[in-house]
Amino acid sequence: MGVTAAEERSSRKDPFSDADVLALLKRAKTVIVAKGKNVRTMKASEAGLDDCKGPTGNYRAPMVLAGKSLLVGFHAESLEELVA
Repeated sequence: MGVTAAEERSSRKDPFSDADVLALLKRAKTVIVAKGKNVRTMKASEAGLDDCKGPTGNYRAPMVLAGKSLLVGFHAESLEELVA
């Protein structure tokens, strides 16, 4: 698979701000939120900052924007579909 990251960022060293996540949500049409084995898909216009946060209040990692779809949190199957 020939996928290249345009930007890579450490969630520990350089965490996302609210403005960063809002900018990603504006670029996306669809948001896929992975919380453990549960995956929820919604329109980006319906997603909010709290949807992108984990139980600690930090933003879930990874956040992958591919085309107009934003994956928030790790879910192997969703990630494979997104980059395929």
